[in-house]
Order: sequence, then C-alpha cells, then structure tokens
Amino acid sequence: MTISQKLLTADDLLRLPDDGQRHELIAGELRTMPPSGEEHGGLAAMFTTFLNQYVLAHGLGRVFAAETGFLLATNPDLVRAPDVAFVSKENLGEASPGTGYRLGAPDLAVEIISPHDRYTEVDEKIATWLMHGTKMVIVLNPRRQTLAVHRSATDVRHLTAADVLDGGEVVPGWRLPLRDLFRW
Repeated sequence: MTISQKLLTADDLLRLPDDGQRHELIAGELRTMPPSGEEHGGLAAMFTTFLNQYVLAHGLGRVFAAETGFLLATNPDLVRAPDVAFVSKENLGEASPGTGYRLGAPDLAVEIISPHDRYTEVDEKIATWLMHGTKMVIVLNPRRQTLAVHRSATDVRHLTAADVLDGGEVVPGWRLPLRDLFRW
C-alpha cells in the first residue's frame, strides 16, 4: 500500500497559523526556515530603505519587504519569498494590491545569505527566480561583505564593499555604494 502526501496549495500556505517560522512552498511541499537573525534583518531593512527611497522618488514601481510571497507556478504551487523585491510600474498592473500572494515573479529579487543557508539552496533560489522571469537576482553575503548580481545563469557580476551596485535597466538610474550597505 502506498501512502501519498497531499500537496499544499498557495491558499493552504496562506491559512497556516503563525508559528514564528518562515515558510515557502516548493512544488506543493512546505519548506520551513528559522526566523532571520539580527544581521540578516538589519541588512534587509537597509537594502529595502535605500531601494524604496529611490523607487518612490522616481515613481518606478513598488518595493516589497522581506518575506512577501510570490506565486510563481500552480499545480503544484510554487511560492517563494525573497528578502527584498521590486516590481516595476509596468508589471504592477492596474489592480489594487491583493491580500494573497503576488502573482508572477518580481523584476528584482534580493536574497541575503543567513548562517543556516546552504549554498545549494541559495543556488536553487537564484535558478527559480531567473526561470520564472526575474530580471535581476542579487545575493548578499554579509560574512564576506560581497554581493553577486545574477542576470542569467551565466551572466553574474561579483561586487565587494568597495564597489557600487547599478540598477541597470531593472531599476534605471539607481546606484548604491556598497560601503553604505555594509556599514551596518
């Protein structure tokens, strides 16, 4: 006799009780992660602040804070939650923000490596974002004070605290001196 586990949907994920953990849905299976630590949360807040100030000042779209879920696929459902996300005005659409997960991928997804993260899991997140249409994936490594900008599986640029991040065509005109980010 075979016992099959019921796959969860994005709606099931939304209805989960708050257990103090972070959750994503990968092909209908629940993936649970511990809450972020102080360093991770501080960097996410700083990155969000720098990006959001620029996006608001220039009317470019909307920035989403850590753990906002994006429904990337259905049947089975795939819900990912980056540490920071940006959706351009062109991709926001006319509808008001909904109460569920945002449909589709953000234009920009930022992942901050935590002490408990495995590099294989981070690589999986990068591949997932890019495969579903994210134009730029930024991976911040706080321990090394480095940042990797992924535009495709083969187009990756590595930056250090001495460099300046350029938003390119994803966030036109936005530049962030990484020394400002890593001073936290």
